[in-house]
Order: sequence, then C-alpha cells, then structure tokens
Amino acid sequence: MQTERQDFYSPDAVCRQVMRRVEEAEEAAAPIDYLTFVPDGEPTLDIRLGESIDRLRPLGNRIAVICNASLLWRADVRRDLAAADWVSVKIDAVDETTWRNVDRPHKTLRLDQIQDGILEFAQGFGGRLVTETMIVNGVNDGETHVENVAAFVGRLRPAVAYVAAPIRPPAEAWVKLSSMDAMMNVYQSFAGHVDRVEFLMGYEGNEFVLSDSIQGTLLGITSVHPMREEAVDELLARAGEGWEVVRKMVARGRLVELDHEGHTFYVRKLPGR
Repeated sequence: MQTERQDFYSPDAVCRQVMRRVEEAEEAAAPIDYLTFVPDGEPTLDIRLGESIDRLRPLGNRIAVICNASLLWRADVRRDLAAADWVSVKIDAVDETTWRNVDRPHKTLRLDQIQDGILEFAQGFGGRLVTETMIVNGVNDGETHVENVAAFVGRLRPAVAYVAAPIRPPAEAWVKLSSMDAMMNVYQSFAGHVDRVEFLMGYEGNEFVLSDSIQGTLLGITSVHPMREEAVDELLARAGEGWEVVRKMVARGRLVELDHEGHTFYVRKLPGR
C-alpha cells in the first residue's frame, strides 16, 4: 500500500519489450487495438508513466491506461494520463463508507479530493474516457447508492460506462454476484445518466495471443488477468503442449489454481497472493 509515485521501470526498457511484442503480434497477424498500461497494481504510481507513453508514440499504436483513479487529484498524474488515447477510471462508490468497504484504499486518501480530480481530468481530457463500476452483492448494489454513483458518472460524460460483476476470483471469498434483477436496476440507473452503458459480466472468451514460450505467455497474462481453465486449454493446444506444463507451474508455485462461481481459474503467484 502506497500513495507516493516512484520510479519503477526505465521507459527505455519498457519500450524495448513493447516493441518486441508488437513485432511478434505482427508476425502472428494478431491485430493490436491498444498498447495498454495495466500492471499488477496502479499504473499512475509510476512517476515515469508519461515518459513511457511518449516513448511508445512512434510505434503508431493507440495507447490506453486502466487506472483506479486514486491519484487523479494530483496535477502530474492528470498530465501524464492526458497523453493517452483511452483512459478507464474506477468509480465503485461516492460515499466514504462504501468506498472503503469496496476498494479498501490507503488510509491517507480522501474520496472528495479524488472525485474533484476525476471531474477536472474529465473536463480537460481530449481522448476517450470510460468508467468502470464493480457491483458487489450487499455492499454497493443498493438502489440509492447506485443512483448516486450513476449521477456522478453522468457528470463525467464518459464514452462508455462499464458495469462489472466479480466473475473472476475476488480478493475475498465472501464477495458474491448480485442478482440479475439487481444488476438490471443498476443498468437502468446508469442509463438514466449516461448515453452508453455496457455490462462486463460475461465470459470474455479465449482469444489470447501466444507471443512467447507457453510458460512466458501464461505468466504474462495471468499476472494481470486470471485465465479460465478452458482458455488455458486452448492456449496449450495452440502451443502444442499438454497440461503437464501447467501442473508443473502450479507445483513450483508459479501459478495458483482458484475456484470461483463454478469455474477454475489460473493466476500468477505474486507477492501478497
């Protein structure tokens, strides 16, 4: 848990690795929608984020950043994000108690300050802004709370307001999906304030690109995106490998196997997991 920005990775090193992956994707005829900053953590903590974005510009690809919005009260963070083409901000709650229950932020962060920063960024951002709201059963799916969140999101005028459900393994076992009736009420509330609302509730599919060794690809994807068993199975088949690869990675503590909502997921073993 930290709120101070620092130097994590050299923009030169980031650029070299991204260039290699872009070349591999082109060789595999895999289209690239965006080069996306979505690390295991919060990308705006990287004090050289803006520099890394600038270094990637010559590649000619659009650049996206998926952030939790917690540092948007800082002018330097807003300036760095303004260099991107597409930015996603997380808005799960607009009252202090619910916000702390859902997002468990650093104790020094202030919700009102963050909200002011989000509003200021939205007013000046020239790219495509989207929001994402995670709905958790019994925590932030109440009618009044949802309406208040939807009203705040509407003030940002996002291109899309995404409403998500915990379909992947959550940080806590008690986290459950809301009922479909509750989710439809959420959708209707958001639709009353935003032009375009989309659910992030279904399975996203198995279209992962094999751009490294099978072990490297699995570790790269699962560090930021838990993979369902069927997605892993399809990736193994494309690599001409069997499940022994995954079993060895689990046994060596490189991958963790988790069950959630009747599905088996694989996630990279990282500090704190």
